[in-house]
Amino acid sequence: MLLSGGLDSAVAGAWARAEGYDLWALTLDYGQRHRVELEAAAAVARHLEVREHLVLQVDLRAFGGSALTADIPVPKAQSPGAGPIPPTYVPARNTIFLSLALGLAEARGAGALVIGANAIDYSGYPDCRPAFLEAFERLAQVGTRAGVEGNPPRVLAPLIDLSKAGIVTLGHELGVPFERTHSCYDPDDAGRHCGSCDACQLRCKGFLDAGIHDPTPYAKSQKTP
Repeated sequence: MLLSGGLDSAVAGAWARAEGYDLWALTLDYGQRHRVELEAAAAVARHLEVREHLVLQVDLRAFGGSALTADIPVPKAQSPGAGPIPPTYVPARNTIFLSLALGLAEARGAGALVIGANAIDYSGYPDCRPAFLEAFERLAQVGTRAGVEGNPPRVLAPLIDLSKAGIVTLGHELGVPFERTHSCYDPDDAGRHCGSCDACQLRCKGFLDAGIHDPTPYAKSQKTP
């Protein structure tokens, strides 16, 4: 499973655990400005009792091109998913991450890759859509030993068609420790969610629409159910 430490990856991991999967977690330290999510990933991995939690360094700051890895302002107070792809998009991030997860899966003999991608309430990133995940699954079929031997790893995206409220509800049912997760792209020095970036807006709206208490510490006050 790809584990960022965010809400979606934590819920996807909890879903996989509930489905009976043994979990290996892969977290990428890619030079992201919101480095507090690495601590969140470690906490979620402990909660899920994964068999192994591997933190791999792949410094995408060398590429730049994103507000998460370069000196580009994180947009605030704009509607998530509206307009062009936002500057918080990291070039080919999920392609890179899934490729690394695919290598780990082959090395460990795992039969599936779990990713918390969502194509309903999201920021409009092209690598969170079903078409991308289906294409990557086809790549795994032809580009791995497991694939050509007839046992290609599947790509499981259990949240792909859920609203953010649906994700929060599912996580609540599965006992996800929401207070240990982190979604914000631009946290303050204390690690609090800024409350204004699109990731914060989506997170807050998800809890509000689900009618479930939001334990997130926001630097900017938010409405609560």
